[in-house]
Amino acid sequence: MRYLQPVRMADDAGSGPVWTRAKRHKGGGVPVVGLLIGALGLLGAATAGLAIKERSFAGAGETLDKALASVIDFGRGLVGQAGEEATEAADETAAAATEAAEKAASAAEAGAEAAREELTTTP
Repeated sequence: MRYLQPVRMADDAGSGPVWTRAKRHKGGGVPVVGLLIGALGLLGAATAGLAIKERSFAGAGETLDKALASVIDFGRGLVGQAGEEATEAADETAAAATEAAEKAASAAEAGAEAAREELTTTP
């Protein structure tokens, strides 16, 4: 009996018909490389679009430089503000810890004084 080509078994007949065998997947490349290529592609498209708008690549480069400088300045401002806020929070926490330690020390002294009085009054 003759079978149609798709139904015919492969050389390793134990694995079943051709359509049921799992296909081997080759591992993809490094995802960082794809991300880098994508980012460069977007940058190139933005440069080309700005070059058309500004009617020169020099104008497009100048516009991109200004945009990148403003983003970098904004990021530096956020980092600077975060540092100041962290310093203020640390100072407040240190002040609260110092106050709590002073209260605990005075309570311990009062407890020790009360225990000393009770021990001295008891015969």
